[in-house]
Amino acid sequence: MKKIVKSDQVLVITGRDKGKTGQVVRVLPDNRLIVSGVCLVTKHTKGNPQQGKEGGLIRKEAPIQASNVAIINPNTGKPDRVGFRINEQGKKERFFKSDKSSVNS
Repeated sequence: MKKIVKSDQVLVITGRDKGKTGQVVRVLPDNRLIVSGVCLVTKHTKGNPQQGKEGGLIRKEAPIQASNVAIINPNTGKPDRVGFRINEQGKKERFFKSDKSSVNS
């Protein structure tokens, strides 16, 4: 289980996009994330008339290292750290370290 998963709200804490927030769109296997609206790059694409694709410049999100973001606690609205614990049903769950509330609730 990873500390940051898809659809988590995160804050960028280092890099050129420091201070921006966004939602995790995809988690890559090498500990990188794609976050909406963060780390935008310009990609040059070649057109393909048979598939109806137009060529030109496209702005898209590039992966960002997971260590460069912090998950936002919705109760406080501030970035927080995440830990793991076993709940009453015996399942592993994520929780916020600051107020011990569950991440999923």
